[in-house]
Amino acid sequence: MRVLAAMSGGVDSAVAAARAVDAGHDVVGVHLALSETPDALRSGSRGCCSREDAGDARRAADVLGIPFYVWDFAARFREDVVDDFVAAYAAGQTPNPCLRCNEKIKFAALLDKALALGFDAVCTGHYARLVGGELRRAVDADKDQSYVLAVLTPHQLAHAMFPIGDTPKAEVRAEAAARGLRVADKPDSHDICFIPSGDTRAFLGARLGVRPGAVVDSATGAELARHDGVHGFTVGQRKGLGVQAPAADGRPRYVLGIEPASGTVTVGPATELDVRTIEGERPVWSAGAAPGSRFDCVAQVRAHGGTATAVAEPTTDGLRVELGEPLRGVAPGQAVALYRPDAAGDVVLGSATITATGR
Repeated sequence: MRVLAAMSGGVDSAVAAARAVDAGHDVVGVHLALSETPDALRSGSRGCCSREDAGDARRAADVLGIPFYVWDFAARFREDVVDDFVAAYAAGQTPNPCLRCNEKIKFAALLDKALALGFDAVCTGHYARLVGGELRRAVDADKDQSYVLAVLTPHQLAHAMFPIGDTPKAEVRAEAAARGLRVADKPDSHDICFIPSGDTRAFLGARLGVRPGAVVDSATGAELARHDGVHGFTVGQRKGLGVQAPAADGRPRYVLGIEPASGTVTVGPATELDVRTIEGERPVWSAGAAPGSRFDCVAQVRAHGGTATAVAEPTTDGLRVELGEPLRGVAPGQAVALYRPDAAGDVVLGSATITATGR
């Protein structure tokens, strides 16, 4: 089988490519140049798009003895991931750029090009498993990335390979060292790859400008502070609210809701963050169709954590999820991923983009 190995320059994708070679596949390595200004990105553990990362990927490919190329996807990445990220925040949402990158870049633009060139599959270093065509959680629960892969269609899953999903991270690093890969001890990337400074508010502010509005109390409607734009807030946020006086009961305030048209950010107690219903749009079903007109599942609303038993129901407009127990800090723009509610609870059923929540 001809396999295109996406090599980010990190240890996970390097070991994934090595395992594809060991399995007897005809493997070609490719590094995706996603930044239009790679020299401006900080090296080290922030980001995965710098020239340093491309060099690390090339050296790993040399050790493995496979051909290696760098493909320029910067324009597509800016349009489908960066611009989408900025627009979502401007609309008062909280997007997940890693999920969008998997959906639009690695398993759309990259996979389409790979198939057109005669490759059979794209191999990545994601921590997830494919078993009998089903997408499953990784063995290493702390590193599991099935949530950000739940947007993949059956066609995309049929042409995907996740060779390290059955291995804990510590063992992946040990294997990389044994293979002589210099990235064995390279730190994991953190934060958002296209915001190397880690300052999301400053990144958004530079692109959206000042859009003043009010921070108001949920109980009284009183204005508590002014702000420069709703892009500086997300549902569930506690710090950086700009509110000077404490709440009457002395407890912390959290962002409960964001209204981009008026620029109003509503804050209140943590208890008001509890939601029991989730509405979603653009559902994607891992098996090609929903398991039923109404079915039990486990819902997850963040990449790590935020799970609850649930009943899901496809609707004419998308998806409705009724939670068995409340979840906190669920924001529009995030994804809700659904898992099979069996003892293992590791099979992905599908996902949708959250549009609204209810108490």
